[in-house]
Amino acid sequence: MDLLPLILSVKLAVFSTLILIILSAPLAYLLVYFRFRGKSFFEALLNLPMVLPPTVLGFYLLVVMGPKGALGRIWEAVTASPFVFTFAGIVFASIIYSFPFAIQPMKTAFEKIDRRLLESAYVLGLSPLATFFKVIIPNALGGVAASAILVFVHTMGEFGVILMVGGSIPGETRVASIAIYEAVEALNYHEAGMMCLILVPISYIFLLIINRLTRSSLYGS
Repeated sequence: MDLLPLILSVKLAVFSTLILIILSAPLAYLLVYFRFRGKSFFEALLNLPMVLPPTVLGFYLLVVMGPKGALGRIWEAVTASPFVFTFAGIVFASIIYSFPFAIQPMKTAFEKIDRRLLESAYVLGLSPLATFFKVIIPNALGGVAASAILVFVHTMGEFGVILMVGGSIPGETRVASIAIYEAVEALNYHEAGMMCLILVPISYIFLLIINRLTRSSLYGS
């Protein structure tokens, strides 16, 4: 069995998860604790990838990231290489697609923090930035971890968006879900079954961890 697609899926999931956690935490903080004009429109825009068909999102990303798209032209000017059909391209597409799965658990965890803790922090003279790192993040670690696990598992199973933006280039964009699809198309059920056998227990274990974190968050044990 070719393990390269599985390794590439794990690599994609690790990159996407790390970047999304860094980007999502301040955005969730902004959505929970600040009021600003157009907030509901901004939040709906962040959550849009969750309800869009993956092929629709993949099509628009392909247009924007392509050689004639705005992002594609900027990327080519900076790196002298195309953005689509590359590993960097599928990481970017994966980040956009998984944004809601990173934001929502973190937002829920932030909303559960006792406001009196924040008021005490402000009274003690902490800035909003210091409050974020010293009060909010330490009190929402369960939500941050649940967010990271959810993004990791979701990225491991991505298919439509990755296929549209990355195609199927071995070692570059051919992740496990695409390799399984191609194996089934070639009637190679043995290889497809072996890869599925590896992915199912991994996903199940991560879901058990999410359930454990959710129970801990609800009951404090």
